[in-house]
Amino acid sequence: NECYIFGNLLFSMKKLIFRNFAKDTLNFFLIMCLTIGIIVWTLQAVNYFDYVSEDGHGLKTYFSYIILNFPKIIHRIIPFIFFISLFYILNHYEFKNELQIFWTFGVSKIEFANKVVLLSIFLTIFQIWFGSFLSPYSQLKGRELLKNSDMGFFTSLIKEGKFINAVSGLTIFINKKNDDGSFSNIFLDDSSKNVSKMIYAKNGNIIDSGQTKIFRLYEGQVINNDNKKINIFEFEQINFNLGNFASSSILVPKVQEVASKHLLSCSLDSLFGFNFSGHETFKCSDNIINEVKQELFKRFHKPLYIPLIAILSCFLIIVPKNNYRYERNRKIIFIIIFFVLIISEASLRYSTTSQLSTFLYLLTPILSFAIIYSFFYRGVRNV
Repeated sequence: NECYIFGNLLFSMKKLIFRNFAKDTLNFFLIMCLTIGIIVWTLQAVNYFDYVSEDGHGLKTYFSYIILNFPKIIHRIIPFIFFISLFYILNHYEFKNELQIFWTFGVSKIEFANKVVLLSIFLTIFQIWFGSFLSPYSQLKGRELLKNSDMGFFTSLIKEGKFINAVSGLTIFINKKNDDGSFSNIFLDDSSKNVSKMIYAKNGNIIDSGQTKIFRLYEGQVINNDNKKINIFEFEQINFNLGNFASSSILVPKVQEVASKHLLSCSLDSLFGFNFSGHETFKCSDNIINEVKQELFKRFHKPLYIPLIAILSCFLIIVPKNNYRYERNRKIIFIIIFFVLIISEASLRYSTTSQLSTFLYLLTPILSFAIIYSFFYRGVRNV
């Protein structure tokens, strides 16, 4: 009975200290994710301000768009943040002698490593879900937000002596902007590939009806050049509907914004000749198939580097801090894991250049994990 009670007590203590380790790691991971994510998000938000300053979208659209791009940033930094979190917590536990608690309660180093790897597998599953569903979904919603935007900031873009190309297919030049909000000496170039249409007006002003914007022009001329036939007519007043023009922002979803099921269908279509229906704004074609495959690898395969990072980090527990090799061991492990992160990013670009490169890319994290785990096991099996 005493052995049974002692065994249960030991088992409970092991669960408790492992739970505490996982809690500390995940708490630090979440704090770092939010901190680094907000820093990167703020820097990107400055670049996205072009949607207001050059493309004429309203501030509400701008803030909604940058918020919807936040999950993309978190998805990209998760492997790096996990590496920093695990590296920091293991070093912290070592310097505080808290790792000794594990060894005192009979936890072997291979058992400890298995728990760390198990934690990394849960994070890998989360990363796959995050990258295959949440991140592309939020980015697609942001693109749809731009597409449906009413360009509420358009009027403020119009400045004296500046060509305005905020809307696709239309160029506006204003010679003078008056104090009352009207304009003088206005030139509009509304030209397509086959038809050229230019409008000159002495005066004009923009009327916002709530549903659309109208450029009301006074005393001017319209010059049409259709198949080398030039027609000129004068007007006293004409309404030019700005609602017929789309923003010059890219409104078609990029590959990284398309749902995973559409990308998978597109990839299967290229392999087996299936009929791909796809998304209404996403067209699967041979010239983007490599990009589609790379995106699928990024969402479903690149997260497999997370367990590799975990087992590499566990090499920190082999050499204790009172060993003269500890500092050198810690620096070498940091450099190796950092190099692995670089490889995981750089190799994705070349993963679809040939069948051999695809095979090597798919095999690398799995084979590397198996080899490194076997080295770790041999190094600690008698410890």
